[in-house]
Amino acid sequence: MAGLNVKTFAAENWESDVLKSNQTTLVDFWAAWCGPCRMIGPVVEELADEYAGKIVVGKLNVDEQSEVAAKYGVMSIPTLLLFKNGEIVEKIVGFRSKQDLAKLINNNL
Repeated sequence: MAGLNVKTFAAENWESDVLKSNQTTLVDFWAAWCGPCRMIGPVVEELADEYAGKIVVGKLNVDEQSEVAAKYGVMSIPTLLLFKNGEIVEKIVGFRSKQDLAKLINNNL
């Protein structure tokens, strides 16, 4: 089943699972009502499965976790942030193709 490798991020696990992760981490900031978020969701799930063991991939619901989204200046969704050693190394706003996202990931492995 697709998406088995997608984590759910929240304020409670943000520091341990994103900022202190020893792996590069891709975070998809999304909301259920967002059309482009629903379009990029399956792409993120495919990347999570394909890069399992190489990077951590997860989603953060901005409606439920608005304080985390606000901390990182997420104003429009979908926004994808790629973290490495607790720092943002890439920021993608809006829908992107799987190839574009894979290229960003590969550049930061």
